[in-house]
Amino acid sequence: MIAPELGTGPKAYLRLLRYPPAAGPFVSALVARLTVSMAPIGLLLEVQSERHAYGGAGIVTGAYAIGIAIGSPVWGRTMDRAGQRRTLLITSLVSALLLAADAISAARNAPMAALVLLAFVAGLAFPPISPAIRSAWRVIFPDQASRRVAFALDATAMELSFVAGPLLLSAILALTNPVVPVLVAAGCMAGGGIAYCRTAAARNAPALHSGDQAPHHAAHHRSAITVPGVASVLVVMLMLSVGFGQLDTSMAGTASRILGGNDRVGLLFMCIAGGSGIGGLIYGSKNWALEERRTLPLTTGAFGILLAGIATAVGSGHPHLWVLMPLLFGTGLTIAPSLIMQQGLLDQLTPPNRLNEAQSLLSSVNQVGAAAGTAVAGVVIDSRGLFWSFIGAAAAVALCCLSAFAGNARWSRLVTAPGRASAAVDVGAD
Repeated sequence: MIAPELGTGPKAYLRLLRYPPAAGPFVSALVARLTVSMAPIGLLLEVQSERHAYGGAGIVTGAYAIGIAIGSPVWGRTMDRAGQRRTLLITSLVSALLLAADAISAARNAPMAALVLLAFVAGLAFPPISPAIRSAWRVIFPDQASRRVAFALDATAMELSFVAGPLLLSAILALTNPVVPVLVAAGCMAGGGIAYCRTAAARNAPALHSGDQAPHHAAHHRSAITVPGVASVLVVMLMLSVGFGQLDTSMAGTASRILGGNDRVGLLFMCIAGGSGIGGLIYGSKNWALEERRTLPLTTGAFGILLAGIATAVGSGHPHLWVLMPLLFGTGLTIAPSLIMQQGLLDQLTPPNRLNEAQSLLSSVNQVGAAAGTAVAGVVIDSRGLFWSFIGAAAAVALCCLSAFAGNARWSRLVTAPGRASAAVDVGAD
């Protein structure tokens, strides 16, 4: 089956969802990735409920996050060598079993060391479903414009999963005890992973033995990070994710210290997530005159300026919620497009037999940077206050903007280099 060109406008997303070889992987990955938001929060709440201490619960969820950050590029590289199906099937089942074991162990008052170890290994085995689906878009859609639509819908779905996952978790908690949401998250991981492995996209994803030719003849590189241009994209993501981490912590601090309670934090996150989702859909629905490598400095620059505006509002001492909400919504409009552009750049720069690893490195760098930003923001809030925490986020995003601007000329040479071949694969019907 020859993949259709999705075109532009909102109907492009409907065309993607009506095309079985694309809809199957997308929905399967969406189910599997509910775990991304459900599992950490579920573990945190369960361990806190059993041990009555946030400190220990934070250590357990931190171990899980560290495991994911370490394991993600390893499994991405494994997918490039052994293919997506084998890698994802094993990791989905193993990680789900370990996550369930951790939840049951916490309910049975197992030693804290055992909970931390199980969480770390569950994270280490976490299936690289996001890098897999991002790599699969190249398999499903031959033309770059259709892949931009797919990247946009995927990024928006991830934003929505960070809202839907906690809502589902809250609904389950209202009816059951704290162990059940973690078990449900493990079930989503296993079920979604297995379903994805049954798709034609997973079967036909390029592996090291595929023999495809890469952009600028880079297929000989032993690692994705040595492919020209990839490291500079990762640097941009690192700076951006440090800003993300600082922003998230700063919003939580704003709700509790200025707006009168933690119950307001949901409104703040809803504004920024809603803006990001809408921004991603708008960006993916059109063929813009400026290419990704030229637009990225603009969106990240706007992100930094808006963060400085939020810092100014917070620094006044008594910011009104109705002032912060539109600022956060506007900030969100820049986030998903910036992420989509980086995913698209990797798609253009990386050879097919290194694309899984490259997208996994992007995810890992995102997690590491966000964790670092969260830690820095916590220290800054306690020592200097919320104004400087938001300023720190703006500074990190400003460095991201400068990095993107500096990389633009090189990305342009690499993407337009002669000898670049199409890597699309006919996926057939699901």
